[in-house]
Amino acid sequence: MAHYVVNSTNSRDFSLSKNNVVAGNLKYSKWYSFDAEIALANRSVYVLEPKGFWNSKIELKKDDEPILYFEMGWKGIVIHFNDGERKYLLRLAGLLSSKYVLVDTDENELLAVKTDFKWSKMTLDFNIETSREFDRLENGEVFLLTLIHCINYYMASVNGAI
Repeated sequence: MAHYVVNSTNSRDFSLSKNNVVAGNLKYSKWYSFDAEIALANRSVYVLEPKGFWNSKIELKKDDEPILYFEMGWKGIVIHFNDGERKYLLRLAGLLSSKYVLVDTDENELLAVKTDFKWSKMTLDFNIETSREFDRLENGEVFLLTLIHCINYYMASVNGAI
């Protein structure tokens, strides 16, 4: 099990760290856009771009190759990997909760994300607790930053921004 922290300096820039070491960044092109870039500490770069009617689907790509896509579902955000085998659901832990959980198709909880809105800076930070199962996944850090994008997408859609 691991603990990660995501800090934001504004509504466009998010930094993922573990043990006070930056693992990667999520950066939106504009404050009102869902186009974003993930840059990991190892210099790998990924792109998140909206697709479909009303930008209802967002794809994660590396070198123009799609890795996964996510979209809103009735129970939360459904994440589909392009390998066709893996599918996850990111949902609120409860109706009035500020905690999100990621579950697999067997309802195993893989991680929990607690949001922390900083009124003084008007920024949103996140605390992430992962399970051993999640820690065994490939490309975990890019997946974590993609999940932060999912949560931002979810909050914007619930607040009527999309």
